[in-house]
Amino acid sequence: MIRLGLCCLFVEQPIKFSTTTATHLLKLSEKERLQKLSRLCLANAEALKQAYEFCAQTGIGCFRINSQILPLKTHPQLAYQVTDLPDGKSIIATFRQCGELLRQHALRASFHPDQFVVLNSPNPRTVSSSLAEIEYQNEVAEWVGADVINIHAGGGYGDKPAALKRFAEAFTRLSPSARQRVTLENDDKTYTPSELLPLCHELAIPLVYDVHHHRCLPDDLSVEEATAAALQTWRREPMFHLSSPLEGWQGKQPHRHHDYIDTADFPDNWLQLDCDFTIEVEAKAKELAVLKLKQFLSNGKKSSKAAQPQIRRIGKRKAAGL
Repeated sequence: MIRLGLCCLFVEQPIKFSTTTATHLLKLSEKERLQKLSRLCLANAEALKQAYEFCAQTGIGCFRINSQILPLKTHPQLAYQVTDLPDGKSIIATFRQCGELLRQHALRASFHPDQFVVLNSPNPRTVSSSLAEIEYQNEVAEWVGADVINIHAGGGYGDKPAALKRFAEAFTRLSPSARQRVTLENDDKTYTPSELLPLCHELAIPLVYDVHHHRCLPDDLSVEEATAAALQTWRREPMFHLSSPLEGWQGKQPHRHHDYIDTADFPDNWLQLDCDFTIEVEAKAKELAVLKLKQFLSNGKKSSKAAQPQIRRIGKRKAAGL
């Protein structure tokens, strides 16, 4: 079974997640601040229930939860515990209802922390704030049934081996339950699948293989080889990422995501995999893109309107058309 995942937001459905700014909250009294945060958190918990229900009704198998589901939860000046909020008990209870819905409908849920989460930073303060953010998302993941907190390895900082060693050291500082949820994704600027796989095996971290990123930043692995290698890192249902370039593979910025998935970008070998897996669809048209791709998979047909970029065994060189 191929499970398709919707990422964070909706474009047509009236399901909205709310946030606020630190600038606004810092103008309020502590009581007013906690009241506002309480309203936002409770509203977001209710919205997540609606998101799960929509996914169940439409056959979308996975939902990625916005990192700001609890707005500014780990902000250095505004950090709070949900139990400190006026509606704290109701907020937690509503999130737990989301978890019950997930189990009832056999859905999946994930988190993808923001770019400021960098475990391999040489700045200890950045690492500490990154750990706190992952632990917060892990707490919510416990309530709502999410099994993935997907992060990038971080920067290269002129010495990738040393940077990955720092990542490993920071990773060990996470709680056991957070370590069980953390996954690692290849990116389009710094780390390829082949560079991350040894770390994944060393730390028992699953690799979320992003085929778009791999096409932008190729290594010595083909799509088929990278897929197979990523599958070997999983001890639960594997997860992949899929997206298409906004301006096509001949465009100047192929890393930018399109509104929809060009089905020519869907790897042929994924259709032949003998296991259940999740594909998070990273497309700006959100639920519309997921449902369109779902229809394509139901039809079992392959479009040929765009050429697959060649990435097999071309090392660090740019793929054709990138």
